[in-house]
Amino acid sequence: MKKTIIIISILFSATILFAQNRNAKYDAYISKYAKLAVSGQTKHRIPASITLAQGLLESGAGESRLAKECNNHFGIKCGGSWYGKSMNMDDDAKGECFRCYNNPKDSYEDHAEFLKKPRYSFLFDYKINDYKSWAKGLKKAGYATDPNYPNKLINIIETYKLYEYDEGGKLLTEVEKSNEEENTQIQNRDKIEEINGENDQLFGYQEIKNNGVRCYKLMNDDSFNHISKVTGISVKMLLYYNDLPKECPLYKDDYVYLAPKKRSAPRKTPKYTVKAGDSMHSIAQEYGIKLKSLYKLNGIEYGTPAKVGQKLKLHK
Repeated sequence: MKKTIIIISILFSATILFAQNRNAKYDAYISKYAKLAVSGQTKHRIPASITLAQGLLESGAGESRLAKECNNHFGIKCGGSWYGKSMNMDDDAKGECFRCYNNPKDSYEDHAEFLKKPRYSFLFDYKINDYKSWAKGLKKAGYATDPNYPNKLINIIETYKLYEYDEGGKLLTEVEKSNEEENTQIQNRDKIEEINGENDQLFGYQEIKNNGVRCYKLMNDDSFNHISKVTGISVKMLLYYNDLPKECPLYKDDYVYLAPKKRSAPRKTPKYTVKAGDSMHSIAQEYGIKLKSLYKLNGIEYGTPAKVGQKLKLHK
């Protein structure tokens, strides 16, 4: 009897100790953002456990200044291609530039796109539930300078059993069901608006892939605000994908990219001869190339106007 009591006492003490090791703010953060992480896993094939652990670690469970003031949950810095709002903070160096988002969802989406850079490509060779390799790989690829970064991620994942989200299962089904319900609500709202004659701003578009990037080819004039409502992508992210510092009118035959453009066109693409009315931006849009990359490919200082008759390289 005494032996049984001792064993029960040990187990009870261990349970209390485990509960004490868990942070209530971490639990609240996980409950709030698990859906975004699991949806991101389905869409981008990035383990939900890794996304949540990074969000927790980088944002201090949503309590950091960067998370509160800029909705930046992953400590992503501006970089040369960022045209959105930003905030300067001391990090590895003084006054470094960090990206600001309209909401946490945009931060989660940009985090996924950030990990699609070439230097992180090897991570996608790992199995979706191999969180340890992902954690170590992120450090290897240079995501963080802290030598203990992988161990910190792994500890968070194992303490809060975040690996369970990688398996999908019931939670994934619930997320997909929730997404379907949201889509149904949007469709029903649009139908009601159309019936009431309030949908006069709906214009035509053709969804295609240009240079392998998903985009709309406009059949009539349109607006970023309308495309944002149709796609669920924020106006800020649409402007970022399309190399624009602010909103501008959209016209028939314009391309509107729904994901980051490529650094170059396919190798067999011939040089482009600039015509009257062309701009470096319009050429970049036509071929699905990032504007900054187009300048770099041609050794031209960023911001220099295109000249009629000038021949531009479109790939390396």
